[in-house]
Amino acid sequence: MTILLVEDNPNIALGLQYSFQQKGYQLAVCTSLQASREYLTTQRPQLVILDVMLPDGSGFDLYQQQLQPQNLPTIFLTARDDEDDIVRGLNLGAEDYMTKPFSTRELLARVSKYLRPERQLIQIGAFTFDQNKLVVTVADAPVNLTSLELKILQLLLQHRNQVVTRNQIIEKVWEWTGNDISDNAVTVYLKRIRSKVGVQLISTVKGQGYRIDSQQLNES
Repeated sequence: MTILLVEDNPNIALGLQYSFQQKGYQLAVCTSLQASREYLTTQRPQLVILDVMLPDGSGFDLYQQQLQPQNLPTIFLTARDDEDDIVRGLNLGAEDYMTKPFSTRELLARVSKYLRPERQLIQIGAFTFDQNKLVVTVADAPVNLTSLELKILQLLLQHRNQVVTRNQIIEKVWEWTGNDISDNAVTVYLKRIRSKVGVQLISTVKGQGYRIDSQQLNES
């Protein structure tokens, strides 16, 4: 489970990386808006911990321009403790707002709260994907996907609003199974997934790969 920390203070970043690792979380760190934007073009963390004051701009801008449109749950973590800033952050739609200095134990508790299993349920129309149980249903009827088909579908869902290239899928299949598959095999896997799911979920981006758009999705 990957969490993105956007924080330019190296001492805070190193301390949180250690503490989060002890709790079984993988904490990726970006120290600027630019680095965060580049990270988010290829990765989809399950939660973002975001400083407001960064060397190249405001975390509020990153949230409004990129995190909010992608439905990424966010906790603001900042030295700005003015009431207007706190209200602004919460009104924008962030899950929480913590001010520095802060308790690492309290932050971990809040992170745990916002990563409850029910947040892993993704729905679109009659389609439901339970990431916690790795179960797919359509109109409450189970869909019999193979383990590899489930992993590919989950990969697409975890990178919503982004194109997942055919090469990325090939690389992931190698990582999961140790097997080197062909470009044609990717086509076959996606055809099977679409056939079994039976809903318009996955779009083909010609010459690039596949994508699922968050605008189609309703998450709980």
